[in-house]
Amino acid sequence: MSKDRPTDAANIIATVAAAYAARADVTADQVVDLVAKLSAQFGEELGEASASHAVDTVAASASPTRPQPALPIEDAVTEDKVFCLCCGRGFKMLKRHLGSEHGLSEDEYRTLFNLPADMPLVAPSYSARKAAYAKKVGLGKHSRDDLEASLHDA
Repeated sequence: MSKDRPTDAANIIATVAAAYAARADVTADQVVDLVAKLSAQFGEELGEASASHAVDTVAASASPTRPQPALPIEDAVTEDKVFCLCCGRGFKMLKRHLGSEHGLSEDEYRTLFNLPADMPLVAPSYSARKAAYAKKVGLGKHSRDDLEASLHDA
């Protein structure tokens, strides 16, 4: 074996870990676990110098820049689906997916990708269907003042 082998392994591990760390849904603990698993997979005990080099490379690559959207922002909303910019999957509503899969609130998601406040996170057809149903069953017809007045009269 050549002396360069551990450094090559450390560079490979650092490159893979840096790419993984660039994802919006990854925690620092998950990156550390990945480095440990990759080190074991390569069958090497990384020395302190190699391990610190790998960690330094990961830290430099995981700078606080905005992540790249999985698809162009203008293609993120269609009539029947809203696509997640983190992973590219399509949904009727993003709120649950963002919280469970990416640990993001709607505001954090909008900030992360610099989206306007009026960017829909619900598919337009689904929203229209729900609004039509609400009107059909009479939701929103009565004001709170009318309700309070009828309660006082009773």
